[in-house]
Amino acid sequence: MPGQKKDRPQDLAARLVRGDRRAASRLITLVENGGPGADEMMKRVYPHTGRSMLVGITGPGGSGKSTLIDHLIGRFRKRDLRVGVVAVDPSSPFTGGALLGDRVRFQRYAMDEGVFVRSMGSRGYTGGLARATTDVCRILEAMGNDVVIIETLGAGQDEIDIIHVAQTCILVLTPGMGDDIQAMKAGIMEIAHLIVLNKADLEGAGACLRSLEAVLEDAGGRRTEGAWNPRVIPTVAWARRPGDVSGMEALEEALLAHQAHLRETPGLRCANERRVERELRLIFRDALEKHVISGLEGTGRKEEFLREIIERRNDPYSVVEEILGETLKKPEI
Repeated sequence: MPGQKKDRPQDLAARLVRGDRRAASRLITLVENGGPGADEMMKRVYPHTGRSMLVGITGPGGSGKSTLIDHLIGRFRKRDLRVGVVAVDPSSPFTGGALLGDRVRFQRYAMDEGVFVRSMGSRGYTGGLARATTDVCRILEAMGNDVVIIETLGAGQDEIDIIHVAQTCILVLTPGMGDDIQAMKAGIMEIAHLIVLNKADLEGAGACLRSLEAVLEDAGGRRTEGAWNPRVIPTVAWARRPGDVSGMEALEEALLAHQAHLRETPGLRCANERRVERELRLIFRDALEKHVISGLEGTGRKEEFLREIIERRNDPYSVVEEILGETLKKPEI
């Protein structure tokens, strides 16, 4: 409205900590767009974070990740736990727009004040996560959610960034993957604390389950003493008859068992260290990029560099070395 006062950062952060959904939405939009004041706002949010259970769910498209999340939300709500969900959807490489379908998938929780769902586009970032995902998770933590669930794109074997954000990583697979399971040994399989074989009522589920257990058994000899032993949990997340849904209780129990293991061992500290290190790297990278780009604006040097590279009179690596050499040059005393 015309003449309406803008919220002061301290007021918006205070509303967020009280669980204000509108404040959370405004802050998430701010960090997604990288708007002015986003960093200052996150400084106010950060002291109120670090108390939530962080659960990452990844896996191929169509494996039933969203349906499983729907069940987990219901089970956590029965425990009177507040749940925040960050669902990362693919973005168009041309427009940056995304089909944010999770608002439709989780409609039955639309009126539940204890559930907050936010869909966001990946905006071209690889690794299954959007750049702003870490900040959005921090906002949902500060909002007072006991559990924060992060659903990744799950577009391929290299979607492993989730290990740097979540404490418990769940990989969702389906029967019929065949030899792909063996090929996944050195990739995404190694980040999973729990492996869910969803649609376990389909043909070939038994063979797939045995293959997964064999892979985990083979990897068991390389684990250090006291390390968590990943589990395979067969589930049927969707069925025509509700009574045919299965495995949800086992999944919930395994998830809580892994969280207990983290608290009883150095696992939680290690997970937090990975997360903070990743945050620092991303913040450093973005700050340096902004500094470099602002230094080139209006000088014509960017266009000159582009022409030189296109005409093969220069190369991207030498250009980066030159710019960094100038940017990071120590001032003369």
